Amino acid sequence: MSSPARPSSRGARLTPEFLRQLRSLRVAVLHPKDEDGETLTQQLQRIGCQVQTFWPPVPDLPDNVDLVFCAVDQDVLGMSFNWVRQEQPPAVIAIISYENPTIFDAMIKLGATGVLTAPIRSTGILSTLVLTVGLNEAMRKAEKRVLRLEQKLLGINQINEAKSILMRTRNVGDSEAYRIIREQAMSRRVPTEEIARAIIHANSILSGPTG
Repeated sequence: MSSPARPSSRGARLTPEFLRQLRSLRVAVLHPKDEDGETLTQQLQRIGCQVQTFWPPVPDLPDNVDLVFCAVDQDVLGMSFNWVRQEQPPAVIAIISYENPTIFDAMIKLGATGVLTAPIRSTGILSTLVLTVGLNEAMRKAEKRVLRLEQKLLGINQINEAKSILMRTRNVGDSEAYRIIREQAMSRRVPTEEIARAIIHANSILSGPTG
């Protein structure tokens, strides 16, 4: 009798490389310097993270921060954080002591993908850290795949437009138009998309308004 299939892992696996990644994280802690703040900071340091603390909360953080633990309270509500709008913002773990729509809205605006509840216990920090880092890694990979697909689709559309131009101006069929583009690309050792863009650009100049 065959053994049951094991479920596949869709997130980051807890490999030695992943654990080393956790220990090399540059973490910013935006939390009051109280017992919860001390518990969080000390546990992150035990894990091996490079920790910097900021309080009161600041709108700007060092550029190399990978992860932010942010207390979502009255001091944070309504603040504008420049690091949230970076091209690749750090992962965010929100720290909350109560739940209501205002807190949820603030968490969403921060882009939080993890949550810790106060009072903070050291036993829950590593689990939240692992899940948040794994989720953000998967999200960034997905974003890169989407970008590659968008670029590929744009290239296909450009090639189709260039073929249409050649079919109209040279009175050739679809296959012959693509052969022309491909041969030009091979002779110049450039992608077919680059030749397609050149054809589209030349056509726009030639067909533009004349004085």
